[in-house]
Amino acid sequence: MMIFSYIIITLVTYLLMEVVTWLIHKYVMHGFLWYLHADHHQPKYQNVFEKNDAFFVLGAIPSITLFYFGVNPELNFKFFIGLGVLGYGITYFIIHDVLIHQRFKWFKHTKNKYLLGLRKAHKIHHKHLGKEDGECFGMLNVPKKYFRKTAGR
Repeated sequence: MMIFSYIIITLVTYLLMEVVTWLIHKYVMHGFLWYLHADHHQPKYQNVFEKNDAFFVLGAIPSITLFYFGVNPELNFKFFIGLGVLGYGITYFIIHDVLIHQRFKWFKHTKNKYLLGLRKAHKIHHKHLGKEDGECFGMLNVPKKYFRKTAGR
């Protein structure tokens, strides 16, 4: 029964991270930490790394902390919350940096309608070069209209 509880904790954490990500993206990245996120909204990447990449480091801190306290003094639920955060972070990297922005050319020719919808929603998000008037702040859960637009492809 304990292992089932840990799986549920990990999955629920993973799912809740979409809400956390939306809130951070809208109110922190497009808010008081815009100076770190602004270069990400520029049409061309100037360097291999952006200031925006600092959010990966900031996002890893809670997961690492939860792993530490999740094994000290013995394995507990905090470890599995950290695992859910880590899993979402890996998914975010693959979807955002690999699929959408193609910083790595791994999934360049996808025909998957869901992935194409994610890509379309993110393009709409990036049409705004400033921090105001943004839309589509989520990553995995975006409005259905972007999936309908890809159906004709």
